[in-house]
Parts: sequence; structure tokens; C-alpha cells
Amino acid sequence: MASHDEKAHGFDKPFLGFLGNPRNTGDQSAILKHFVAATGEFVGTFLFLFFAFLGHQMAVDTAPNTGPGNVLSNQTVIYIAMSYGLSLLVTAWTMYRISGGLFNPAVTFGMVITGTLPPMRGLVLFSTQIISGMCAAGVAAAIVPGDIQTVQTTLAPGVSVARGLFLEMFLTAELVFTVLMLAAEKSKDTFIAPIGIGLALFVAEIAGVYYTGGSLNPARSFGPCIAGANFQSYHYIYWIGPLLGALIAGGYYHFVKFFNYEEANPGQDSAGPEGFEANVVSSIDEGQSGPQVDKDRADTVRSESDYHPGYADRQA
Repeated sequence: MASHDEKAHGFDKPFLGFLGNPRNTGDQSAILKHFVAATGEFVGTFLFLFFAFLGHQMAVDTAPNTGPGNVLSNQTVIYIAMSYGLSLLVTAWTMYRISGGLFNPAVTFGMVITGTLPPMRGLVLFSTQIISGMCAAGVAAAIVPGDIQTVQTTLAPGVSVARGLFLEMFLTAELVFTVLMLAAEKSKDTFIAPIGIGLALFVAEIAGVYYTGGSLNPARSFGPCIAGANFQSYHYIYWIGPLLGALIAGGYYHFVKFFNYEEANPGQDSAGPEGFEANVVSSIDEGQSGPQVDKDRADTVRSESDYHPGYADRQA
């Protein structure tokens, strides 16, 4: 709680009190909510891609001479993958309370088609992410020596356009499904979802950087093309591939939700030291065909306040 002196100087208010009292919860219009979320998505997408672009460009510029066709070395690929994965991890963890921490039009599309994000909010965030990606690439090109085209997503020698499209589709499907299961699906582990999401991008980048540039994100590919004033003839695969990947991930998410996937492997979010193993032993003792969750047990009955500390206080 702020002290009397802090309140007197406005330290408990935005900009030392110059903006007045903070708005009360629940009195914001829908437009204002979309605006606030858009600012969070703009800042988050900018930071994510800006630091990722800088790490990517530094890795390529300082890499030793490579083989024919400027093939990236294993070390360079890993460094690039870490730049994107860790940058997403940090920025998503920072901004997810404001906008959801999506930073990717493909992820936004996947959230909309699964019903976890309203269409209007999705449209606002989708366009914001594209604009922010252009800004991140433009600022990176302006303040860092070197050619911004270094960070553009391009196909490796021998990779056809069709292969590149399908690679982007499957890589993005892995990322989007990770987001849906760790962030859209609420559990006691939701607050650490950014770790899993960042690692998912890291894994996908290791697999895809060499072959396609590892886009998985239309904003990530579009920004450097605008900043470098250079578009490959096959640039469209970095839109179609990720969006198809989001469609696949969303389709399977709908499938497992329709058939109540929680019942196929129950007890995964049970609290206490017993967890799932205790449910298995109990079901065997009772002669049941599979593990069952005891709905009356205190450690299996979860509320929103269990997953999000402070939720009950905010509702009061």
C-alpha cells in the first residue's frame, strides 16, 4: 500500500498523477479495451521481433565463411533459433496480461477459429501485429549496421516453393497448438505457458531456419521485406503456410475438445503429492476400467482463483 507521502506526490497514479485516477475495473468501453490490448500487442510484437532481428543479424554477420550457397552453419542456426525463442519467451511473459502476448497473425487466427479470441479483437490484433513487425524491421535497419535483408526468410537451395509452404505449415501448426494447449486451455500451469511457447518456437526454428528461414509468422517475414524493399517471388508461402498451420492446429484442438480429452487422461492438473498416480491406484482398487477423477476431493476441485492468484480479490 502506498504511504501518505507517496499518495501526496501521486506515485500511486499514472505519470505521477498527471493522468488522474486510474480507471475503475469494468467501466471501460469495448473500443477502449481493444485499444489497450492493441497497444500491448504492438509493443510486445515490436520488442519480440526487434531483439530477434538484432540477434539474427549479428549471428549471420559474425559467422565464419560458409559453404556454397551461403549455407548457415549449425552454430549459426542454433543462435538464430535462440534469438527468436528466448525473445518470444520474455516478451510474451511480460505482455500476456495486457493483450495475451500473441505477437503473430497466425496464432491470432488460430485463437479466433477456436473461439478463444473474439473475431473483432482478433482483427484488431492481426493488423496491429503486421504494423508492429514493419516498425521493428525498420528500426532495426536504421540503427544497426548491415543489410536488413540478412534476416529475410528465404528458401534454401533445393527447397521448392511447395516444400517450403508445407514446412511452414507444419512448423506453425506445432507452435499454434502449443499456444492453444498451454495458454488458451487454463490450468494451474498457465502462468508459465510463455516458457513452453518460447521453447516451441526454439524447436521449430532449429528445424526450419535452414530450409525456409523459419518464419511461422507473417509479420516476421513481411516486416523485413518492407524495410529492405525486396520481396521474393514466393513470399506468399510465408502467409499461406502459417495460416494453414493454424487451421490444422485449431482443427485438432476442436477435435480433442469435442471428445473431452480430459477424460482420456484424467488427473493431470490435480494438486497435492498424489496427483495422477493416486487416481490410477484408486481406480484399480475399485475395479474400474480406467483412472477416474474423484470430483469430491479437494485436490481435484479447482477454481479460477487457484489458477490465477488475486482473482478473487479482483472480483470482490
